[in-house]
Amino acid sequence: MRDYKWLHEYCLNRFGSAAKLEAHLPVPKTPAQLRKISDDRYLSTMALRVFRAGLKHSLVDAKWPAFEEVFFKFDPEKVVLMSAEHLERLMQDARIIRHLGKLKSVPRNAQLILDVAHEKGSFGALIADWPVTDIVGLWTYLKKHGHQLGGLSAPRFLRMMGKDTFVPSYDVVAALNAQDIIDKVPTSLRDLATVQQAFNQWHEESGGRPMSQISMMLAYTVNH
Repeated sequence: MRDYKWLHEYCLNRFGSAAKLEAHLPVPKTPAQLRKISDDRYLSTMALRVFRAGLKHSLVDAKWPAFEEVFFKFDPEKVVLMSAEHLERLMQDARIIRHLGKLKSVPRNAQLILDVAHEKGSFGALIADWPVTDIVGLWTYLKKHGHQLGGLSAPRFLRMMGKDTFVPSYDVVAALNAQDIIDKVPTSLRDLATVQQAFNQWHEESGGRPMSQISMMLAYTVNH
């Protein structure tokens, strides 16, 4: 496994200057900013990620105002009370994407958000306080306690919210494979821990560069 210095120099050579490289990298929100995000926005974005999975994002995004309307602006206290009959009726609403499994995930994830808020004061507190050096632990937590949050959905949801996380996209996995860290998409706890360890090393060697930036820099080494 090559060190961070190699990764940084590779990306500098690709973009020509530090300023151009930094302009192409995401900037995660601070813990304070994540705490300020209301629970309804976490639920809305979580649902958006679930519905985007496997579909063209622009199609889902165009319908999202209607989703905001039928799900009471994603107020968890209201959404959690939606009955199976209510969800069945939504299957007749042509303004939204009528996928019953995904529709059912919304009140279930509303319950997750309410449970966390009851314990920690807000869902944002959980997201803000979770250490990036165990970000795969947060993915696992969301997959275990939430619904339709497996695969890349949890890391992509976190990235959408601004939480610092790497994402094991096709290009990132290819880069990790080239570094002999893993040889396939990490799904087992063992492989996820191996990837986390590698990112933690680069995070430390870089003086604390965000995981999301390291993730994108890795992608740039294979995405020409």
